[in-house]
Amino acid sequence: MKKQINMQNPLILSAAAVLFTLLVRFVNVQLIGPQESKVGLAALNGTFAKLIGVHKSFYVLTEVLGIIAVLTAVFFAAVGLMQLIKRKDLRKVDAKIWVQGGFYVVLILVYLFFEVVVINYRPVLEDGKLAASYPSSHTLAAICLFGAAIPLYRYYIRNKALLSAAVIGSAACLIVTVLGRILSGYHWLTDILGGVLIAAALLSWLEYARNRFT
Repeated sequence: MKKQINMQNPLILSAAAVLFTLLVRFVNVQLIGPQESKVGLAALNGTFAKLIGVHKSFYVLTEVLGIIAVLTAVFFAAVGLMQLIKRKDLRKVDAKIWVQGGFYVVLILVYLFFEVVVINYRPVLEDGKLAASYPSSHTLAAICLFGAAIPLYRYYIRNKALLSAAVIGSAACLIVTVLGRILSGYHWLTDILGGVLIAAALLSWLEYARNRFT
């Protein structure tokens, strides 16, 4: 029996992500960033930045966790490749893997979009230069990659101990990445919130696609 397919949640979350992005881009924009760069919702972001400060140790930690997040995508790519080699037919690769791969492509496109369409710049310079800051790419990637992986582990990890370790480890890495990115001071607060909202919307569309095609 087919699962009930509902587009309501993906549409609501997508609308919320777009609305929040527009607020950050156009509301209370002030020159509070490095080199007098413009930042939206400046009162909130400026106050939070002063409160948190900058902590490179948290930044380094989240960089390492970002590599682990990417490895989850590599794991499912390897699963798909092994199925292709064994079954010798692209059509016989699990639909779950195809949907997961499509999700990764969409995530990359979203990342590239915000590299081109700059909403604001980081509160700190990177190698003396301004760097796009919204949304926090590590927050976005951690929630999307770990969040997409956790429900799928049970289909491809047979060992119960390894399955539990993968689920708990991924959940912990997700939470620590988001918190670490906040505490690092390398992003404005709205960068983190935007990353969470956009990731939630993308995961909601992923769940819709899984119900629709698998």
